[in-house]
Amino acid sequence: MKSPLNQMTDRADTQPRIVLYSHDTLGYGHLRRNILLSQALRQCAASPDILLIAGMREAGAFALPEGVDAVCLPAYAKNSDGSYAARDLGASLNSLQKLRAATIKSAVDAFAPDLMIVDNVPRGAQFELDPTLKALRKKGRTRMILGLRDVIDDPATVRSQWLRQRNFEAVRDFYSQIWIYGDPALYDTAAEYGISDTPDCRVSFTGYLNQSGRLGSNAAQAAVGDLIGDDPRPFVMCSVGGGRDGEALCDAFARSALPPGHRGILLTGSQMSSGARHRIQKLAALRDDLTVVEFVQDPIAVAARATALIGMGGYNTATEMLSLAPPSLIVPRVRPRQEQFLRAKRMAERGLIDMIPPDRLTPAMLETWMASAVSKASGTTRPLDMGGLDRVRAMADEAMMDHRDRIRNTA
Repeated sequence: MKSPLNQMTDRADTQPRIVLYSHDTLGYGHLRRNILLSQALRQCAASPDILLIAGMREAGAFALPEGVDAVCLPAYAKNSDGSYAARDLGASLNSLQKLRAATIKSAVDAFAPDLMIVDNVPRGAQFELDPTLKALRKKGRTRMILGLRDVIDDPATVRSQWLRQRNFEAVRDFYSQIWIYGDPALYDTAAEYGISDTPDCRVSFTGYLNQSGRLGSNAAQAAVGDLIGDDPRPFVMCSVGGGRDGEALCDAFARSALPPGHRGILLTGSQMSSGARHRIQKLAALRDDLTVVEFVQDPIAVAARATALIGMGGYNTATEMLSLAPPSLIVPRVRPRQEQFLRAKRMAERGLIDMIPPDRLTPAMLETWMASAVSKASGTTRPLDMGGLDRVRAMADEAMMDHRDRIRNTA
């Protein structure tokens, strides 16, 4: 009788399989991007089964597409200086890294993917992917893709970090393609960070990932009923992702006077400290025009109905704003990375959004912006390439087909 591992491996010979890894140390951005990608990849010609390897327990609270499941790792927390620690377990960083690395390798070994797409970090957080990457290279049945968001950090920091962490070597040794989820017209990721084609690794810009495909999901529609309900008032929506570093923006929004006739919806995120969340909720309890919610599976359909949007500048928030095209304001994070500030600055320079630097954030600034924003019409077009999901799907089909042909020809 075959073991479950052998049964799964045999089935992988006929049913394509994809693993999407994200390390998920701060906020929901990496996880949300991988869920969006999994939705698109399920529409590949072969309808592959997809396993998400997610770096935090919140992954289990998100609705996943049919044919997609998740392994949730015990979480890291990223401190304000960029260092890591165990988020909840009373474990040392070293022991947590070993636990996560072993869990990842075991899951990938058993799943036997045709394609593995690693989000943002070539060797994984704390190099936890090293054992998996070496095992996959030895077996030779899995094609490895590195997926990068448009902006990682300021170029000097990224180049230094990638050299120090030997990421360029990891790309050379393990990856056949790099997919950049952006448009070089806004930010030329490859040029900024010195990432170039090699004989064994092709670099491709996919375009930005259009978020509007999420609008019809059950989770998105449920959020409309929960947060909007029968209240006819127009609203401004403010959200801060996971919320770990969103207290200042939430506090300013909760203290701001909303435009006449409007109400506010504020999403604080499940990673905000309980003390900070309690203070925000106390402010909201003093007024009848503000709803505060800790967590929503998929708020995009609510965002689509907002008169204006306010948020921080992560990739998912920015691409939601680009996809929906309402009047939008970003108050970017500037520590421990410059990513959000650099993205928001480029978008603001092109007139795609407005930006308030965090050191200038006040309730009065938000009030002034909202009063102007709600009188504007939503945009109809964004002059950036938003075709990323279609290209990812086509590139995945091509990668799986080419890889399987190569395996058959060398068998």
